[in-house]
Amino acid sequence: MSPQLHQRRYWIFDMDGTLTVSIHDFQAIKAELGLPLDQPILEALAAVPEPEASQLHQQLEAIELEIAQAATQQAGAYDLLSALKAQGHQVGVLTRNSKPNAIATLAACDLAQFFQPDFILSRHCCTPKPSPEGILKLLSAWQAQPHEAVMVGDYVFDLAAGRSAGTATVYIDPSGQFEWQAQADRQVMTLGEVVELLAAA
Repeated sequence: MSPQLHQRRYWIFDMDGTLTVSIHDFQAIKAELGLPLDQPILEALAAVPEPEASQLHQQLEAIELEIAQAATQQAGAYDLLSALKAQGHQVGVLTRNSKPNAIATLAACDLAQFFQPDFILSRHCCTPKPSPEGILKLLSAWQAQPHEAVMVGDYVFDLAAGRSAGTATVYIDPSGQFEWQAQADRQVMTLGEVVELLAAA
């Protein structure tokens, strides 16, 4: 198996659409906030002057909290996190969401028990993905090296962040289309496939 995922002890997960079933309608959110439809939300917000930017951030937080409270587990998420914990691996979350909403999401999905709050990094903790800053921050906290780590995500920003940081990348796409497969070391349609990979090692 290349890379040797079972030998990597540090696992970092995107949250929305990776640990959870994707229900975000980003185009609708952009339209509600009055942001350009052809730009990512956080990058578009960064170009908005104050005080309008603060108002839009508050509005975004409210939208995200509503989504968080309706979040459900991605198939295989509980089993994968259980397997990693049983093997003594360290796990963290790196999300472009806010930290309060990340914690609310994980609680709604019954996944919060797997993550220490200090290892849930949001857009307020570091430069958002595709920057590798959050990954490197977690690795530093764990005293780990990139070659010991895995970044798991469903979007190009997750995979690009992992590649930039030097970790292995696992791309989950339940549709099986794998639009960004060039950025991935492994491609899976469910997190259960990762459990099977670990068990087969």
